[in-house]
Amino acid sequence: MRRIVRWTGWCAAYAVGLVLLLGAGAWTWWQGEPRASGTGTNALWARHQWVGEAHTGAEYRAFGRLLAQNRITDVYFHAGPVESDGTVPAVKYRNAPALLKALRTYAPGVRAHAYLGQIRKVDGHGVIEIGDARVQERILRTDAALLDLGFDGIHYDFEPIYPDDTAFLRLLERTRDLAHARGGLVSAALEQPTLADGLQPVFKALAPRVGAGHYPPRPTERYLRDVADRADQVAIMTYDTEMPTQALAGWHFAHHTEEVLRLIGDRTTVFLGVPTYRPVTGWAENLEVALRGVRRGVDALPRPPRRPFGVGVYADWTTRPADWARYRANWLPPGT
Repeated sequence: MRRIVRWTGWCAAYAVGLVLLLGAGAWTWWQGEPRASGTGTNALWARHQWVGEAHTGAEYRAFGRLLAQNRITDVYFHAGPVESDGTVPAVKYRNAPALLKALRTYAPGVRAHAYLGQIRKVDGHGVIEIGDARVQERILRTDAALLDLGFDGIHYDFEPIYPDDTAFLRLLERTRDLAHARGGLVSAALEQPTLADGLQPVFKALAPRVGAGHYPPRPTERYLRDVADRADQVAIMTYDTEMPTQALAGWHFAHHTEEVLRLIGDRTTVFLGVPTYRPVTGWAENLEVALRGVRRGVDALPRPPRRPFGVGVYADWTTRPADWARYRANWLPPGT
């Protein structure tokens, strides 16, 4: 028994020492100033009220100035959520024509995307099953109606998406064909990629053997490339790190930035999601840490991606003037 207690104590001490060593290493790494500056290609997730409610000319002008000042090139206007049958009642986006007209006047060159999403059915829970052929047809009809109104693209945020989800890939293919025929774009929001693809089968094996299981819905390298080959833009939801220190949160953003841009930066436009909300957990995460982490990730690349890239600000309804000032100071290229 004494030997067991001693052995347990040594294991605990070793684990604590390893954690402290990793923390110290992360802190030392975090002290270096990023060399890379940000870019002038950036996205913003915008609240539903822009398409669902009327606004004044002054509000549209102010929004246009905000987009120009912060070098926002793409705005994902929430136009859903999608109903379980794949439709979106037109009353939900009744203000879209006025919004799109105002953007052409006050924010020329900014692309307005209709942002559609819903909770996928998994193990009997959730709202929508996009693998159902009838549901997918109605989603496409909804897309066509929004593109015909004047939106520049369709942005999907269906969750969860597992790395064996062929239905989502098929929907992307069909949406791309539909959007391109109208001169539009298709984009997709995805969770952060796996830290190690080899762990996904382990999680799946340990999950309850029902439906898709409950293993983390993280895209593998192969699935991320499959999505990138079907989408004009991929936005990675890099936030919600739940890290206890700024160094570890910064490492999280840097790691995913480097990996995602290395994997798909030559295939599609990439936006790395950065938060302006106040997280419930992971108190070290904030906008400055995220932006610095993204820049450190760009530093680690052997060369810049061939396609445009930037950050996606989540979200316009949580971003205060002070946050925009931090964003400009920590991200936009000098002289902008």
